[in-house]
Amino acid sequence: MDLSSLRRDFGKTASPSGPWPDNPFTLFDSWLRQALESGITEANAMVLATAGADNFPSARVVLLKEFSEKEGFVFYTHYQSRKGLALSENPKAALHFFWRELEKQVSLEGMVEKVPEEKSETYFNSRPRESRVSAIVSPQSRELKNPTSLKQQWQSLYRSGRSLKRPKMWGGYRFSPLRFEFWQGGEHRLHNRMAYTKQHTSWVKTRLAP
Repeated sequence: MDLSSLRRDFGKTASPSGPWPDNPFTLFDSWLRQALESGITEANAMVLATAGADNFPSARVVLLKEFSEKEGFVFYTHYQSRKGLALSENPKAALHFFWRELEKQVSLEGMVEKVPEEKSETYFNSRPRESRVSAIVSPQSRELKNPTSLKQQWQSLYRSGRSLKRPKMWGGYRFSPLRFEFWQGGEHRLHNRMAYTKQHTSWVKTRLAP
């Protein structure tokens, strides 16, 4: 399979020539709102990259459920999943958003910690019953020897009508960024890139070559 000729031109959307805001959260909020208003499917989808004690990176797509300068970027998962175990060994991670239709990308690097249990409880109880049942019965990332049995457990619990309590091994994480990089596609591969690096309580902007 020869993929060498697969490429596309960028620069169809307005490229930010400046001024860039001083706060990266302001720019991220603007770009995410634009993605949502454009009707992009799952505009809050992001790649989460982790590396455990063995230093081997792994990546997967998760959904951003909340973000602010105070709260950081919040997502939820099983604490005993592969990503959860990696984060327990190494709380450093990276996030990546790609909105192809807008020719925009945002990459972030930072630290991760669990959110308070009360926050996880509130979000868990807001989820559809189907999703809560799945979180309870699935031993995420572990070997699945009997898919039929798992489905039967799911159906049994879903149909039981019982109240559903959040498993202690399921909850939220808060990602606190130390670096942002914003990428806007440009003509002839002359893309616009701006990095924001946190220094103490302020952000330092650096324009990067394409």
